[in-house]
Amino acid sequence: MYLIVPVDSNNEPFMHYIYTHASNPKSKHKLKLTQLTMTKSQITVAILFTLLTFIDVSTSSSNVFNVVSFGAKPDGVTDSTAAFLKAWQAACVAAYSATVMVPAGTFLVKGITFTGPCKSKLKFQVAGTVVAPADYWAFGNSGYWILFNRVSKMSLVGGTFDARASGFWACRKSGQNCPPGVRSITFNAAKDVVISGVKSMNSQMSHMTLKGCTNVAVRNIKLVAPGNSPNTDGFGVQSSTGITLTGSTVQTGDDCVSIGPGTRNFLISKLNCGPGHGVSIGSLAKTLNEDGVENVTVSNSVFTGTTNGVRIKSWARASTGFVNKVFFQNLIMKNVQNPIIIDQNYCPTHQGCPTEHSGVKISQVTYRNIQGTSATQQAMNLACSKTNPCTGITLQDIKLTYNKGTPATSYCFNAAGTNLGVIQPTSCLNK
Repeated sequence: MYLIVPVDSNNEPFMHYIYTHASNPKSKHKLKLTQLTMTKSQITVAILFTLLTFIDVSTSSSNVFNVVSFGAKPDGVTDSTAAFLKAWQAACVAAYSATVMVPAGTFLVKGITFTGPCKSKLKFQVAGTVVAPADYWAFGNSGYWILFNRVSKMSLVGGTFDARASGFWACRKSGQNCPPGVRSITFNAAKDVVISGVKSMNSQMSHMTLKGCTNVAVRNIKLVAPGNSPNTDGFGVQSSTGITLTGSTVQTGDDCVSIGPGTRNFLISKLNCGPGHGVSIGSLAKTLNEDGVENVTVSNSVFTGTTNGVRIKSWARASTGFVNKVFFQNLIMKNVQNPIIIDQNYCPTHQGCPTEHSGVKISQVTYRNIQGTSATQQAMNLACSKTNPCTGITLQDIKLTYNKGTPATSYCFNAAGTNLGVIQPTSCLNK
């Protein structure tokens, strides 16, 4: 890098001094002085080049921290956990924007926590594949495989994360003594984060979870596990605000998207869901003192072969929780078992179920322009709490069919609201 300094602007050609970096990298801030002669046109080009060079300082190759340089092996066998952590720690203290680079190849990584906040913006760029240990006992009771904790102004871009959980699923299904399982990728207390182009495969439990996060944009991700894999939620959000999930595909054995207590201002758009259990708010009322869910939108999405489409679920017990200002709009259902469902008597095992009435108050929920086919005759099921009726429900332009010979039906319990446009099946809302 160099800097041109004019000495006499009245003469042509100009006499200048050029300052260049010393060749020794350890002395890069030391400058060498050289005299030279240049024309005006040459000066213009030189100054432009100089400005571009200065702009590029913060993204120079010296701020790329390749995990291989820290000892990681792209063979899928050697434990690269320590190398990944060292690369992160080095990037995290960099004075300028830094990149942790995971190149092509397969890298074995055990349970790991990347802790922030870091000194500057940080990109975690993955070109290869990161795999978990095949031994599902390796995680113990940690609950996490890859955890980003308290990071800020960070992006996770690209790559495949394979938790290789088939052995864990088999253990769960057999009823043997198994570890509790881990979430594949978790962001805890993160702020101003972008997650883009990431693929997660074969998670033990949830693929990707946000808890206590603010302003996170997630786009073009793919979360994949077999439809019969137990409890493999796709994307989970809890106690977070300002979250967007766009242009993504989720194929799992549980909820495509799970929206937990304390979630506010969450937008889901252009989601392809299925197989899986659909998009679920809840389950809620797990505890008495529970935060609510507010301002959630699910739009322009397709559900294929899922057990549910859009669902709100709560246990039948006392709770301070609520669901308010929810919009389900412009959705296509393809052979979905329960396209539209509110279940305030949620108890999936049907054993030891609570016998109270749900305290969760559901209000201002809009279902607009939802079309397609139901795999069951009852296409709409709005079963609300006996003591806390659902209020402000809006059904607008709904067209759900069962089959050519048998029309679809709807069921409501303690649900009141408004009907707009054509509603098929016939609405059962109380006015």
